[in-house]
Amino acid sequence: MNMHWVSKKGIMIALLLLVAVITFVIVELLWVLYNGMPIPAPAISRTPQTIGKGPSLRYVVLGDSTAVSQGGSYDQGYVVATAQYLAGTHQVTWVNFAISGSRAADITTTQLKQAVMFKPDLVLIAVGANDVTHLTSSGGVRASLSSTIVALRKANSTVKIILTGSPDMGSVPRFPQPTRWLAGIRTKTLNKTIQQLVAQQHVTFAPIAEKTGPTFRAHPDLFAVDKFHPNTKGYLLWIPVLTTAIDQALLTQ
Repeated sequence: MNMHWVSKKGIMIALLLLVAVITFVIVELLWVLYNGMPIPAPAISRTPQTIGKGPSLRYVVLGDSTAVSQGGSYDQGYVVATAQYLAGTHQVTWVNFAISGSRAADITTTQLKQAVMFKPDLVLIAVGANDVTHLTSSGGVRASLSSTIVALRKANSTVKIILTGSPDMGSVPRFPQPTRWLAGIRTKTLNKTIQQLVAQQHVTFAPIAEKTGPTFRAHPDLFAVDKFHPNTKGYLLWIPVLTTAIDQALLTQ
């Protein structure tokens, strides 16, 4: 009789714990969904532009919402800024094929075909954040980026490639704790995989999370009203990290 009562009590405790976990998950999801105001992705030009003087260089950007400056000003974002930086020493013909919401697999399936046809000399691949939030496996991200690199090199064997990895998703104010903490752990895990790929493929890594994450964590005002994407001031932090990577790629790859 006592054993039966103990067993019944254990079942009740387990059920209460399950209800508590489910309630917690629902509250976290609702917080993420409604904490912040939606911001649409801007419409950007997909037409190649040529600027600057000097040796010709064809520059392509592939990526997600950060590459279209969602949450900030596109004209002051890092894509335009890096093209202008390159124009200081080259005649740059550049085009941005990035699409908001993209993951690493989307680069391969959606954006890569256009990039290959352009036969770029330099490619910036800014992707990773959506792979963190959608729990894409590290192996899946690695496979997608590997395929992209191989295809770009088939189009131009001397192409220079830069990968940003994910920004620090543990800095995003839209996420409550402990989801924010888990996003930070996921960022580190995914970026470690990408850095291993960078070393094996002899491409360049732009350490966005490492260089800008602490500042974003300390200053939530660097995020847009959706509390997810950087605002114009936030995107400005990426630019020196990317121009340093560009210099490295052009000199060493």
